[in-house]
Amino acid sequence: MVAPALVDGVALGSFEWLEHVVETTTGWAGLAIIFVYSFLIAFALPGVSEVVLAAPLDLGLSQAGRLALIIVVSGLGKAVGSVFAFHIGQEAKESGPVIGFLRRSRFDVVEWSENKTLQLARKWGYVGMALALSVPFFPDTLSIYAFAVLEEDYVKFALATFAGSVGRLLVTLFLVGSTVAAL
Repeated sequence: MVAPALVDGVALGSFEWLEHVVETTTGWAGLAIIFVYSFLIAFALPGVSEVVLAAPLDLGLSQAGRLALIIVVSGLGKAVGSVFAFHIGQEAKESGPVIGFLRRSRFDVVEWSENKTLQLARKWGYVGMALALSVPFFPDTLSIYAFAVLEEDYVKFALATFAGSVGRLLVTLFLVGSTVAAL
């Protein structure tokens, strides 16, 4: 577990400090932070990826250019992170004890994936994965792992994750609109 960090005298627990860094970073180094955050959100961090849209990067670009760059960098980070999750999922589906542990866990990830994600994957394949990942404010780590157990192609998996990540941020911009665009 990560120790709480102090930001402006306020203790931030677990991974809130990382979200705070993303939300307050400026300049070109902020793109690296966005990439790392998106990479980690794909396979390890709880939470949502939309926070990257709030990064106040001062890059000398127009607002649209800044948002486009953030979206592409975040999508690339999540695609690379999803390849790690994909590899872990491939190993897990061959491990009886891992599946047993998941079935006994507090949240039955296997049952959830069989009920919702499996239906999407069977019907729509990688397009279904991209659509599932386009849903804003839903932790996508769970969807990535659920699809990782079902699919077999690393490149298509990464491309679907990239498309879903970009779609998610675009949907968020559409829903939130001028609030995010004013940042």
